[in-house]
Amino acid sequence: MKFLYAALISLFSTKVLAGPACPVCTIAIGASLGIAQKLGVDDCVVGIWAGAMLAMIGYWMIRWFDKKGWTFKGYKQLLMVLSVSMIGFVYISELKYEPSIIWGIFFIDSFLFTTILGAVVLILGMHFYQWMKAKNGGHAHFPFEKVVVPVLAVLLTSVIIAYYPVCNCSKGETIPVTADVIPSFD
Repeated sequence: MKFLYAALISLFSTKVLAGPACPVCTIAIGASLGIAQKLGVDDCVVGIWAGAMLAMIGYWMIRWFDKKGWTFKGYKQLLMVLSVSMIGFVYISELKYEPSIIWGIFFIDSFLFTTILGAVVLILGMHFYQWMKAKNGGHAHFPFEKVVVPVLAVLLTSVIIAYYPVCNCSKGETIPVTADVIPSFD
């Protein structure tokens, strides 16, 4: 029902502005998260796409603040952090917070890690497209390159995480957390 409501709102928009993420892409990613979980896709892969979706919502909030003239120092970073941190509210009833050691340096929940990774990869993909466009005289190399490059970056990251699990979601290995792993500040 929420998907239908969001689709109807996007159809009746009065003004469409060119931006970093189109409404159709955001709705498609949002709808695919639940479908992916029902199909048995690893939660870490779902986390990557959830992070990408929340980063797009963060870009929308930044555009909205710019349009309203509500700017202050660091507002773009603050809005992006607030947007990506919303993952805790989206899946709070479906997942347990189980921090583990990832790549030997991060002590964080694997779903939260992949969510942050997905957001970072999408943002880097958008910046990479802008760099490619600038190198090509301000023109895209092919139609819809603005969409293809960031989505391809997120897709490639998803494939890598799916085939080479680096964290503990539904299929990865857990490194048990014991008292000797957590530093003592006594």
